[in-house]
Amino acid sequence: MLIKRWAREPLVHFLLGGLVLFAFYAWKGEPADPASRDITITQEDRARMALQWQRTMQRPPTDAELDSLTETWLREEILYREALRLGLDREDAVVRKRLANKMDFLAGSMAETAQPDDATLESWLKDNAARFAEDTTYSFDQLYFAEKRNATAALAALGPDWQVQGDVLSLPKSVNDAASGRVEGQFGVAFLEGLQGLDPSGEWAGPIVSGFGWHVVRLREREVGAVPPLAEIRERVLNDWRVRTKEEREEQAYQLLRDAYTVTVER
Repeated sequence: MLIKRWAREPLVHFLLGGLVLFAFYAWKGEPADPASRDITITQEDRARMALQWQRTMQRPPTDAELDSLTETWLREEILYREALRLGLDREDAVVRKRLANKMDFLAGSMAETAQPDDATLESWLKDNAARFAEDTTYSFDQLYFAEKRNATAALAALGPDWQVQGDVLSLPKSVNDAASGRVEGQFGVAFLEGLQGLDPSGEWAGPIVSGFGWHVVRLREREVGAVPPLAEIRERVLNDWRVRTKEEREEQAYQLLRDAYTVTVER
């Protein structure tokens, strides 16, 4: 069952594809070492540079411009390989972050160009109606914390005296019948998105993030207003589906890789 689950993961397809390409170039006898001092700029490479230029400038590059693009690429490639030879990619927080971001991009990029059918979008609209209703209102209690760990700790110990807890911030601790626009105006879009994902059970939940910090929230009531038909808001629903699906695929791909590691945290 685990093998079948892995076979459905987009990142697995990418990794397998990379392995096939590696084996192909090794079979051809081409160097696989990224720090090799042999560089071949093929006609395909120059064609790709020309295409990228044309997409940006809306015209093909001249011969001189294409030569300049080639020289720029060559300079970057040489400096990149020498940086690898010197180990400059190691212990570099910026490089580490960019590579991690690129892995996320590879995992979720298929969602950015996917074209779901109307049945998929109708189902998405139904399951996330509160995000698209024009007059959804919320009644909730919230406590603000500057640090996420403090919010998490408080969540497990909230009692009748909850109003005396939390860090000081000029936001109301209780909000009643507030429309989505008002909530977003006071707390920010990230908070509203977190609120939309909560169950109106009257139980404390979170932490959810805002532009200020972290909040534990008790959603007491959510009244979902009229939801426009898909035909009127199709682009909004499509964009929302793509963003959420991309995030989901990134997390699934990470968990797939994470399961392959044994992690020890010394405390």
